[in-house]
Amino acid sequence: MTALRDTTILVVGGAGFVGGNLVRRALADGTEGVVVVDNFLSSERQNLPDDERVSMHEGSIADDAILAELGDEFDYVFHLATYHGNQSSIADPLADHDHNLITTLKLCEHVKGFTRLRKLVYAASGCTLAEHTLDEARATTEDGQVPLDLDSPYQISKVVGEFYSVYYHRQHGLPTVRARFQNVYGPGEILGAGRWRGTPATVWRNVVPTFVYRAVKQLPLELDNAGAASRDFIYVADIVRGLVLCAERGTPGDVYNLASGTETSILELAELVNELSRNPTPPVVRQARAWDRSGKRFGSTEKGRRELGFTAEVPLEEGLQTTIDWTRRNLELIDACIGRHAHLLPAGHA
Repeated sequence: MTALRDTTILVVGGAGFVGGNLVRRALADGTEGVVVVDNFLSSERQNLPDDERVSMHEGSIADDAILAELGDEFDYVFHLATYHGNQSSIADPLADHDHNLITTLKLCEHVKGFTRLRKLVYAASGCTLAEHTLDEARATTEDGQVPLDLDSPYQISKVVGEFYSVYYHRQHGLPTVRARFQNVYGPGEILGAGRWRGTPATVWRNVVPTFVYRAVKQLPLELDNAGAASRDFIYVADIVRGLVLCAERGTPGDVYNLASGTETSILELAELVNELSRNPTPPVVRQARAWDRSGKRFGSTEKGRRELGFTAEVPLEEGLQTTIDWTRRNLELIDACIGRHAHLLPAGHA
C-alpha cells in the first residue's frame, strides 16, 4: 500500500512543475482527494489533471480568504509554492518576500493546531548551503552551516522558511519535514508559465528546459562562464517519490536532501542535450552572471538513502530524452506561454 492511498492531501503550488507531477502521482496512488492552492504566478492550469478528486483554490496561500476555506481535513500538506527564482527575486525582493516567505509563515500559523495532519513537507532549496567554489566540489550535506552571504532574496527566503519549519515543530509540535531540492528537471516545466515577473528569467527560468527548448529549435545553447559550473540534476519523478517518502518516513523537524549525488557540469549538460536532440548548432559562450557565486555543487545522498530509503533512479540521459520528447509534443503550449512575454523581453532575449 502506498503512503497516499485513502488520504486527503493539500498541495500548495499544485499547478506548478513539481506540484502537477505530485498531484498525478497522488491520484495514481489512490488518494481520496487532492486540494490544490495556486495563484498561477508561475504556473499553468494545464498542469492540473482533469479528475473529480482534485479541487482547486485559485489564490495565494497567504490570502486569509483562502486559508479560511482549509480546515483540519488533511493527512499530508506539501508546501511547494515559491517565487521562482533567484533572478526574479533580485529584480523584486518585496514580491519574493510576499510569495516565498509570508506564504510559509501564514501556512504554518494556520495549520499549527490541526490534529489530523501527519506531516507538512516543505520544499527547501539545496543551493542555500552549497559551498561557493569553482574548484573541486564536495557533496553538500544536510547539517552544514548556513552562510550569511547568500546570493539572492530567493535563497534568503527559502532558508528562513526552513527556520520557521524548525520553529513551528519545536514550539507547536507541527510535524514539518524539510525536503532540500537539487536541480529538478523533467516533463511539465513550461517555459514562460504564469505572469511576467520583471526579468527574462520569467521565460528562461531553469537551465534544462531552456537548453532542451533551444536545442529542439536548433538554436545555440548559451553557456555562462563557458559552462564551468556544475549542478546535481534530478528527474522530477524521483523528486516526487522523495517527497512522498518524506511524508511517509521523514522524522518531524528533520531535513533530507533529495539529490542524485551526481555532479554534471553545464558544459557536459549542453553537449548531452545537443546530442540527444540532434541539434547541429554549436553553443555560444557568455560572461559569468555577476550575482551568481554558486559555482560547482552537488548533494549528498547518504542521509536520504539511510533514513528514507531514497535513491534517484532515473539516469540523466534517460531523463533528458524523456524531457526532449515531452517538449516536442508540447511545443505549441510552450510557444504560447513564451509568446505572452515576448514584447517585454529585452533585445537579444526573445
